Amino acid sequence: MLKKREKLLNSRDISWLSFNGRVLEEAAKDEVPLLERLKFLAIYSSNLDEFYRVRIPVLMALKELKKRAIASQKLIKKGILKKTKKIIETQQAYFGSILKQHIIPDLKNKNIHLVYNEDIPDCIKKKTDRFFFDTIAAFLEIIHPEQKAFSPKNNQLYLAADFGDANKGLALVSIPSDEIPRFFHTQIENTHYVVLIDDIIRANLKYIFTQIPQCVFSFKVTRDAELDLQDEFNGDLANEIEKLLVLRDYGLATRFLYAPGVPQPTLNHLIRCLQLEHANHIEGGVYHNLKDFFAFPIRDQQLQYAKLPVAEITYQHASLFEEIKHRDLLLHTPYHSYDPILRFFNEAVLNPEVEEIFITLYRVATNSQIVHALISAAKNGKRVTVFVELKARFDEANNIKWAKRMENAGIRIIYSDQKLKVHAKISLVKLRANAPVNAVALLSTGNFNENTAKTYTDHSLFTSSSFITGELDLLFTYLSSTSFGKEYPALPFQHLLVAKFNLLPTFLHHINNEINRALNGEEAAIIIKLNNLEEEKLIHKLYEASQAGVKIHLIVRSICRIRPGIPGLSENIRVVRIVDRYLEHGRIFVFHNSGNERVFLGSSDWMDRNIYRRIEVCFPIYNEELKQQIKQMLTLQLQDDIAAVQLDKNAQNVELAEGTTRSQEEIHKLIHASFRDLMYQ
Repeated sequence: MLKKREKLLNSRDISWLSFNGRVLEEAAKDEVPLLERLKFLAIYSSNLDEFYRVRIPVLMALKELKKRAIASQKLIKKGILKKTKKIIETQQAYFGSILKQHIIPDLKNKNIHLVYNEDIPDCIKKKTDRFFFDTIAAFLEIIHPEQKAFSPKNNQLYLAADFGDANKGLALVSIPSDEIPRFFHTQIENTHYVVLIDDIIRANLKYIFTQIPQCVFSFKVTRDAELDLQDEFNGDLANEIEKLLVLRDYGLATRFLYAPGVPQPTLNHLIRCLQLEHANHIEGGVYHNLKDFFAFPIRDQQLQYAKLPVAEITYQHASLFEEIKHRDLLLHTPYHSYDPILRFFNEAVLNPEVEEIFITLYRVATNSQIVHALISAAKNGKRVTVFVELKARFDEANNIKWAKRMENAGIRIIYSDQKLKVHAKISLVKLRANAPVNAVALLSTGNFNENTAKTYTDHSLFTSSSFITGELDLLFTYLSSTSFGKEYPALPFQHLLVAKFNLLPTFLHHINNEINRALNGEEAAIIIKLNNLEEEKLIHKLYEASQAGVKIHLIVRSICRIRPGIPGLSENIRVVRIVDRYLEHGRIFVFHNSGNERVFLGSSDWMDRNIYRRIEVCFPIYNEELKQQIKQMLTLQLQDDIAAVQLDKNAQNVELAEGTTRSQEEIHKLIHASFRDLMYQ
């Protein structure tokens, strides 16, 4: 029986920090290749920066939140903020321990000397001095904050120099890691030396200042990243976002991170000069922005994951479009090559049957082959309509750049509504009306981005099913209309699950079906794989299903508010989290349905934002062979006892007994051995 005081939901912030802690654990594993461990430290650091930019402002700025947002959370936020700070402090201490006590010594054993909190070795001093004058000096900015008001840019690195002098006072020197690489690398005989440019600047301060500072330390300021678009805002959204992108770098300061050992009077003086009194003041490590380990200059394949060959596709017809006309294709990237997705758009450029192309773009690759293909299609006389999401966090500037290029090429660009993101990953290619098959479609769980596809696991369906293409046409017509974001007509979706229309009620319907079958004594089961699980209606419906006897298996990578394993509430719910070489990104939904399983893939997590404030699309898999592929992959993930952990009721990672199954490796073997060509069904 459920204890009366048992809480029903975990904090989204605590559960997210639990995920980032799991990333940190991967960096601590000796069996993970050495340079990959550095990369996991970079992922942890990057994730934490985003947390401070996105979530900490919510926890800090209750007074600025609208009253309707405060009402249900006001009583708990203060406690959560304290808990998050404590968790982060513990994790960052662990981060330092992993780096200094394990990774740096292990690098040294491989003849890689990472100069870390020590003097630059004499044997390379001339080289680093030359690099300072030849390269670094051109990008340095010297600031005197006492003489002129100064606001540090978001996550920009600085050295602060305190001269203890009434005239000299305090001076800041920028560390230009955005303009030049963070690391200097040289090799002497068999030893590689890697030096942070922070230390090269510090070692050459005598050429910047005439007086030797009494104290030098590094710091950075993290600022609120949310774009503050008011509901009543009117005007061109693209122009406003371009303006706000500039303001973002100078938004509300949420974190002032500084090196250890700074005298308190110096620290207080800097805080006053930079007006950082209301930020979180955090003593960190000697160096900040260690997400720059992503660009660590050593590339030794023996210290990285072994390259896994991707499954190439054997075509049964002359073109990909002909394949799609005959059967559905299901692609599992990065296990499969991403080339068929690029080919889909390339064939749309050249195929004389193609008249019109529709696509949603959420996160565009820096040099997108897909966008280049769309531009070529427009130049070749095809009608092209692109729905560009302007509010894809941290990718707005890149998306706007590509939108302008496409617009200049004659492509019809439709920007997102200010209140409603388009997060769906869908494309429709319409052929001549009199063609036997008049449309082909591509629906995916991941962005149409060839760069992230190398490291994100996703699933993409190619189909010519008139059920799917017809409903995509209906959705694109709505997105193109003046009603988009303002009205939600009763569109007759029978196959696609579309957020803001039928997605939530359809998922609730399928859970209810499993509940009814369990209550009737039938076998009932649900398997769901998500990035994030937050939305309360769906969580409570899963609790109801568990209480009815439905066996529920969840694979949740990040935020997970559900509390599994509580007697009387969720004893039939198991949650696992997988962190490995690839980032688990696909969303999968399987309902047993008395053995006639209903399987959906899609873009939607079960979060408030996905369910209520985005256009998301989940799509059915009807072919039995393709269903079995999905089920085999899920089975391997649920059997994982190496890269997976189980979540307890408090969202903590519980290690599984040491085992033999690493799901990503097993899926790779499965795809190569069993269905590398059976993607065609």
